[in-house]
Amino acid sequence: MNDSFKGGPLTRLIMNDQAGRRLLGVLLAISILVPLSNLLMPEGSILHVSTFTMTLLGKYLCYALLAVAVDLIWGYCGILSLGHGAFFALGGYAMGMYLMRQIGDRGVYANPELPDFMVFLNWTELPWYWYGFDQFWFAMVMVLAAPGILAFVFGALAFRSRVTGVYLSIITQALTYALLLAFFRNDMGFGGNNGLTDFKDILGFDLQADTTRAALFFSSGLALMMGYLISRYIVTSKLGRVLVAIRDSESRARFMGYRVEHYKLFVFVVSAMLAGVAGALYVPQVGIINPGEFSPINSIEIIIWVAVGGRGTLFGAVIGAILVNYAKTYFTGAFAELWLFLLGGLFVLTTLYLPKGVVGLWAQIKGKMGGPGSGSGSEKAEGQA
Repeated sequence: MNDSFKGGPLTRLIMNDQAGRRLLGVLLAISILVPLSNLLMPEGSILHVSTFTMTLLGKYLCYALLAVAVDLIWGYCGILSLGHGAFFALGGYAMGMYLMRQIGDRGVYANPELPDFMVFLNWTELPWYWYGFDQFWFAMVMVLAAPGILAFVFGALAFRSRVTGVYLSIITQALTYALLLAFFRNDMGFGGNNGLTDFKDILGFDLQADTTRAALFFSSGLALMMGYLISRYIVTSKLGRVLVAIRDSESRARFMGYRVEHYKLFVFVVSAMLAGVAGALYVPQVGIINPGEFSPINSIEIIIWVAVGGRGTLFGAVIGAILVNYAKTYFTGAFAELWLFLLGGLFVLTTLYLPKGVVGLWAQIKGKMGGPGSGSGSEKAEGQA
């Protein structure tokens, strides 16, 4: 077949990924139909999607992008990060700082330059690290740069020192806990315990307007699709094969001459940037960002999302994030005191009986049914990955 007829790399990437095509198709449909149902259908219609529901689904999409970022390093490179909530929060704070600068003199204290919490704390001038956040483009650069630089510095030190396994996991958890304590301090200039909130608009559009909410939802869906494609491109390339080799036997990959720390550092930084984008889209939809997002338990929950969905599949991470967070929404409303026990039990059950997550379970069911092209659950999951 003529190469020009085959299409570009992106086309070939999608065509070779059956599960990914289905996922992208569903995400595209949701990203278009949900906002249209909210804006065009009357509230009494069965087809109407409320603004609350659309915002809730938008949060799920942001969490799904975060799960893809974690699966990229854990599922394909064997880096178990228990601190990715920190990169998510840094991206959220970068967006929150931009939104705070947009309030201007409409705040409680009507100060055109200083956010309300700074006026309350008797600050007299804007800190230097807040400069530039009145510009959207600068804030977007920082959404990528803040988590990316932190990941680069941390990863360069850790990977060069050959810190791996549980020791790396503990260090990443210590990193996010240190940031949690730092951002709680009022003198850090990030709102302390209350964080950043009371946002008014973004790019001149009212954040409470349904049209703005719909645009943010669509942007979240688009970011998730782009994040999936970027991650898929990486793991299916020659670089991705090296990452899998590092995951399976780092010492052997190093013995073959690969600079393992360079590969791990690259994918770690990319993953951190994807997490930052997820945090930036999350903040304007929920209307607040505070140090609680740095909590280590949040990073542990991300690992559970990926494990439940199916580690090393990317699309399984999306499914796991949405399923677990939907369950969290339901159970924290109906049985709030039981949710953490249910979450822990879910992780134990997944570890013992669903090592490939729900994706692997579906492959096993198809294998037992003897469907066309069916194989063992492990083979099927690896083939789709």
